[in-house]
Amino acid sequence: MSDTPHNDADEQYPDIEIYLKPLSLEALGAWLGEQFGQVVVFQPAGKLQHRTRLTRDGAEIAVLVVEKVADGFASLWFDSASTPWARDVDCARAAARALQIETRCSLGSWQPGDEPDRFFRVMADGSEEAFTWPDKG
Repeated sequence: MSDTPHNDADEQYPDIEIYLKPLSLEALGAWLGEQFGQVVVFQPAGKLQHRTRLTRDGAEIAVLVVEKVADGFASLWFDSASTPWARDVDCARAAARALQIETRCSLGSWQPGDEPDRFFRVMADGSEEAFTWPDKG
């Protein structure tokens, strides 16, 4: 398996999930508002969960944020292929840059033979690396 995200530049993932640390719902909402050109309001969706709906090119996008999923990271999941990003890594890079935080995502769509714990880390300074998460030390 490669230590870089799968380079399927023409492939639009069916959904996008990235991990954020630290999480600021206010900053995340402002960034998403800029990306989608609308006001973002998160609604409680259970313990440490927040939902919102966005629209892009007429498509409705369900968004779920779950706080504290692993190692202090929050999950940001877009249940749609209609996001501005084709792949998880594209979203992770954009979020890290805009929010000045660390983001993580899977290396790509999982395929048989891939290590399930291999992820990609993007730092606020733009540095990137593949790693195993959680670190099995």
